Amino acid sequence: MHKTKSDIFIQGPIPATVIADTITKHGSRTDIGAHSLFLGQIRADEVAGKTVRSIEYTNNKELALQQMDSIRSQIFAKYDLSCMHVYHSEGIVHAGEICFFVFTSSTRRKAAMNASQELVERIKSELPIWGREIFEDESHQWKINN
Repeated sequence: MHKTKSDIFIQGPIPATVIADTITKHGSRTDIGAHSLFLGQIRADEVAGKTVRSIEYTNNKELALQQMDSIRSQIFAKYDLSCMHVYHSEGIVHAGEICFFVFTSSTRRKAAMNASQELVERIKSELPIWGREIFEDESHQWKINN
């Protein structure tokens, strides 16, 4: 049975220390043979002649955490995972900063890699998380995930 992680949201960018600590904590686990991680970073996209400076993330936290718990259970049931960690930013994250971190562990690489990929796609498409792209001129638009 997997352990439920109560809150995946971190205010602002995901600190490098969170990523490093997550990796380090698994060094004593001799049953794990593979880790897969995904880091989402804010791009300074050009949109209609304007450059994205940052993204402000908002969410429906209660619904997002309910959906995340369901996704977590489904992924654990589908893949032979030892661990799963997910963090997503809320609030302002500037271009070049990390906004999304997914970390999966398993005895074998394919389970860790496939679970990580499915997690990223499902979180991006199923969780009520919205990004408002803020341009250098302070104008903004709602981000559309491709």
